[in-house]
Amino acid sequence: MTNITILCENTAIPAKGILGEHGFAAYIEVRAGRYLFDTGQGHTLTHNATTLGIDLSRLNKIMLSHGHFDHTGGLAQALNGCAPVEVHAHPDIFLERFAVSKIRGKQMLRAIHNPVSAAKLRRFGAKLVFNTEFTQIDRNLYLTGEIPSKTVFEMPDTRLVLKKNGKLVLDPLKDDQSAVLKTRKGLVVIFGCAHAGMINTLEHIRQHLPNEKIHMIIGGTHLGFLSDEQVAESIDCLKLFAIEKIGVSHCTGGRAALALMNAFREKFFFANAGSTITL
Repeated sequence: MTNITILCENTAIPAKGILGEHGFAAYIEVRAGRYLFDTGQGHTLTHNATTLGIDLSRLNKIMLSHGHFDHTGGLAQALNGCAPVEVHAHPDIFLERFAVSKIRGKQMLRAIHNPVSAAKLRRFGAKLVFNTEFTQIDRNLYLTGEIPSKTVFEMPDTRLVLKKNGKLVLDPLKDDQSAVLKTRKGLVVIFGCAHAGMINTLEHIRQHLPNEKIHMIIGGTHLGFLSDEQVAESIDCLKLFAIEKIGVSHCTGGRAALALMNAFREKFFFANAGSTITL
């Protein structure tokens, strides 16, 4: 049996004690072991895990989707008790990153990078394992590595920048990757934010696991900043994969979530904090 429990997400199920926060974390429990994909900001991870009866000290491995604070901020809490433990991620997760916005006509920068350095993580007991390619993490569990951009409608988010040689440049987010789990029903794909593009990610997975059907997708799709036309194109392409369950979270956005719900009806669900998917 496979259980995937959402520990951190912007919204929470209506159950006593479960808290929401802007971020994402998913706990994966299979016969081979227990894994954590992303850690949220760090405000709700351990609280929600304790409330749900999940013992994070028994984690076998931790995986990170990318280096933004709302996916890496809970690393210190996750490592407390389970260290030493492998932390799998792309080497770019420690880049200095910012979000650009305008307030009263003035450009503002907000730091959004991983708040914990590699040196500090190692002191906490993290055994950092970096990957850039499609990689098997454990039995029936993979990380996608870097995802090539092939679609014309999945555009980079121009609000996201990084510092390079003292200048701000568009962040290519090469570290964005998703987790892929083989189950008896087919592949389950867990997005952190899908900054590389939801369809780009699914095409990349299909290239590496061509004989496997994608049964379910879960997590943040980062459709919220796209235009209605771009969201519609994403949905049209998503239909071609014949995915049976679509559970959105985090950065999908209300407008895009509504479009997905209207398109997929009974296949659609919200993967919010406290929800468990059993396969």
